[in-house]
Amino acid sequence: MSDMPLRIYHNKRCSKSRAACQLIAESGVPAEIIDYLTIPPSREELRALLSKLGMQAHELVRRGESVFREYYAGRSLSNEEWLDALAAHPILIERPIVVRGDRAVLGRPPEKVLELLA
Repeated sequence: MSDMPLRIYHNKRCSKSRAACQLIAESGVPAEIIDYLTIPPSREELRALLSKLGMQAHELVRRGESVFREYYAGRSLSNEEWLDALAAHPILIERPIVVRGDRAVLGRPPEKVLELLA
């Protein structure tokens, strides 16, 4: 896995995301940085990410965002409906997500990315 590049779903405004990128840069491991607000992952990409993370869609939702409060707070959605919500409103996706091969971690705290650097 040491020669496998990383893919980072990154939001440059997020301090945790910037910190994870810094850790990766310091490691010297090649990384593809994806600004997921500019180039949002498709519904199928989200499904694949969730599988690698071992998470359900609702676990990846940022509940502090105004979009969440306006459209989703207090609602009970299925996994498929949450996938639709995340695809429609990528600001709701928790970040950063770092992928290497068939594994992924949510970089919260940023040091979680170190699991993929070993």
